[in-house]
Amino acid sequence: MKQRLAKESGEKIVELIRKNVKPSSILTKAAFENAVVVDTALGGSTNTVLHLSAIAREAGVSLPIMTFDDISRKVPHLCSMVPSGLYDMEELHNAGGLPALMKELKQFLHPNALTVTCKTVNENIAHVTVANAVVIRPLSNPVHKEGGIVILKGNLAPKGGVVKAVAVSANMLKHSGPAKVYESEKEAEEAMKNHEVKAGDVVVIRYEGPKGGPGMPEMLIPTATISGMGLSESVALITDGRFSGATRGPCIGHVAPEAAEGGPIAVVKNGDTITIDIPNRLLKVELSDQEIKKRLESWTPKPKKITKGYLSRYTPTPTE
Repeated sequence: MKQRLAKESGEKIVELIRKNVKPSSILTKAAFENAVVVDTALGGSTNTVLHLSAIAREAGVSLPIMTFDDISRKVPHLCSMVPSGLYDMEELHNAGGLPALMKELKQFLHPNALTVTCKTVNENIAHVTVANAVVIRPLSNPVHKEGGIVILKGNLAPKGGVVKAVAVSANMLKHSGPAKVYESEKEAEEAMKNHEVKAGDVVVIRYEGPKGGPGMPEMLIPTATISGMGLSESVALITDGRFSGATRGPCIGHVAPEAAEGGPIAVVKNGDTITIDIPNRLLKVELSDQEIKKRLESWTPKPKKITKGYLSRYTPTPTE
């Protein structure tokens, strides 16, 4: 098997070279938009925003964050995948896999985009079929009418925040509650262990973004703890950090500007009322512009957590 796969891979590389196909021939704006379409129909992880944006930047392709929301508004969620859904990757594969899903999504795709098969998307999906319309639903019977990833904006996230909307229960799509503010993931974990977080709260974990983390560490434990405590139906979580693909419930990450940059999330206080309205793409703290400005004027940057090594490159010193 390994020898056969190695031979096929070698032949594919030779074909790519012969046709003068370069990475830039495949990593086009159309290809990135196709990737977003497929991900949003799968109800994929919020990490998609980070990964695709980073790859696009390296490829010299513009992929604004609102591209994800624009596509999510028109492309429905077709596959109910674990951990927030019913089916696993093996069941998706047996239903026809991504080619079959792309066949169902054809009207939203750029069909002439070149792929690593040396064929276009249209050629790749020409002869595939959906083998299980329960796992890969038709457009006429989606899991949700809109796609997986939603971008929220407001005075708490002027540059946006990301939420996996299809993993949020209907009763938490709109939520308003008092902030419980923590300066790190570890601090929030301890608070949850001590049962400080109650139903209705909005947990705010800051200084865990690219600069504050540094490196934007994964917020797996807080989200899993909220779920394990049975609070994913009543507690929201907001952070300038990121989540794992296993996120469930109203967990909003990537809040920008991050706290380490002096974003509004840096000056939220315990008890401030935070409003989340996912259908209307809103994330705000119930404070006046004047009050936010006043708080930011008295805010001072935190010292760097790490002062040497590779991770220290993420953050400037407070004086820079």
